[in-house]
Amino acid sequence: MSEGNDEPIIINKGKKCEEGHHGGAWKVAYADFVTAMMALFIVLWILSSSEEIKEAVAGYFKDPFGYTTGGGRSVIEGFGSGMKAPSKTELSEEELRELEQDKLRKLGKQIYNQMTDNAEFEGMLDQMSFEIVDEGLRIEIAEKDGIAFFNIGSADLKEEITRLLRQVGAELGKLSNKIAIEGHTDARPFPGSRAGYTNFELSCDRANAARRVLEISGVAASQISEIRGYAAYRLRNKSNPLDVVNRRISIIVKYSENL
Repeated sequence: MSEGNDEPIIINKGKKCEEGHHGGAWKVAYADFVTAMMALFIVLWILSSSEEIKEAVAGYFKDPFGYTTGGGRSVIEGFGSGMKAPSKTELSEEELRELEQDKLRKLGKQIYNQMTDNAEFEGMLDQMSFEIVDEGLRIEIAEKDGIAFFNIGSADLKEEITRLLRQVGAELGKLSNKIAIEGHTDARPFPGSRAGYTNFELSCDRANAARRVLEISGVAASQISEIRGYAAYRLRNKSNPLDVVNRRISIIVKYSENL
């Protein structure tokens, strides 16, 4: 410092920062490693599990709510108390209805695909229709030119529709849903001289004939909630009341009663 100069001398002492022995990068790497190992163990467990467990796991990821159309067990049943499906009370009525509608659509598609794969139903698939209605899923089987299900004025089922109804009944019997069966005729007056016997009686008798086949095929008698005979009052082809497509059987798979 020179004489008469009061300016202080400033000495900067930098602090050397040494990197610690343990950084944070290893934690991220370790977490990735543990996650990968857990995924590996899950895959190995699934591969070594039974087919039932594999189907249940697959079903859980397809339908996490475990909601079933019928009375079968939930797809996540048996996985321990730590994996409980949400209660149906946690879903709104509209959400429950949409879930079951989706189930019923899949049911209709499944039945249709099974018949597509079966050569004995070739030429009859265009006589079937599947539709979601206010009550549930309507499966309708209508006659067409050249293929009749009943003789004129008769409720005796022909072999073609009997085989078809057996296929449908085998699938519906797996459910707990209630079922209604409807009979429809065209507008031709009932032939013959049986007093008091009209197309109303005929349509009911045809619906009952279908019911008997469904029950033989696996549908429980307790599932059948209604038999309806509409005669010619719910025509499919209203512009032609005599059209053969008006002669048909309708099977309604109803929504679950707890909706």
